[in-house]
Amino acid sequence: MRADRTFAYGATAGLLGDLLLGDPRRGHPVAAFGRAAAAVERALWRDHRGWGALHTAVCAGGAAGAALLATRAVRKRPAASVALTAAATWAVVGGTSLGREARAIGAALEAGDVEAARARLPHLCGRDPQSLDAPGIARAVVESVAENTSDAVVGALVWGALAGVPGLVAFRAVNTLDAMVGHRSPRHLRYGWASARLDDVAGWPGARLTAALAVAAGGAPRRATRAWRDDARKHPSPNAGPVEASFAGALGVRLGGTLSYGGRVEHRPVLNGGGRAVEVADIERAVRLSRRVGWLALGAAVAVRKVRT
Repeated sequence: MRADRTFAYGATAGLLGDLLLGDPRRGHPVAAFGRAAAAVERALWRDHRGWGALHTAVCAGGAAGAALLATRAVRKRPAASVALTAAATWAVVGGTSLGREARAIGAALEAGDVEAARARLPHLCGRDPQSLDAPGIARAVVESVAENTSDAVVGALVWGALAGVPGLVAFRAVNTLDAMVGHRSPRHLRYGWASARLDDVAGWPGARLTAALAVAAGGAPRRATRAWRDDARKHPSPNAGPVEASFAGALGVRLGGTLSYGGRVEHRPVLNGGGRAVEVADIERAVRLSRRVGWLALGAAVAVRKVRT
């Protein structure tokens, strides 16, 4: 079977598996990778960029290498190759769990239970929940849905199209390492530098595709394009900027502003300043837009894989 068909069948099956099953509560491969990466960190940690780069190379390189060996082991068996692609896609994408967590927080806000929403927010993002009121939580959820549509779905599919199963696995490994050590805490400011920079590079194509698909699928293409063009570069993240700006324009809301991470307050520029404030109902709209973008990304990834083959 040709490689483009293997990817098309496998990636579609994997995305359907995520839609139907979501992430497993126990034994998730990404969680297992996280535990292994944490063990490597305990062995290697030094307050030094070089040791952090070694940590990144060992963890991401090891995951990609294992995926490459698995791919070679089944390359002469079409059914096994499709199954491997499907399993890898299901393991690395997280669109369904993203939507479930966002909707759970939205349901708590709809019920007026702000404390329950605060308790659930850390499942979705790293904001300080106690510093947020109900509108602030809703905004945080919409921003997280936008950013994670790129990180948890589109970016993985892009790298799967470019490099097959090793690309899928390597992207998720890099993204997971960034979540673990790429933030600017005192412990990881130097040690996590390589993971953060590699994640910026790996996430670049997926973020632009996510933004473009949000423009196409959001129902307000001119407004979304304008927000992307005018505001994306204002965001401190080179990849979150285009995604959040295009989602903001597509949904007609304002994103950005003051937020708090780990006790550190940040004042971020407003994205789509002409939009209205985020409301609880916008969480569901963001989840639906995220799902449309994910399926369009699958189509784009399959087309790219076909051209490359």
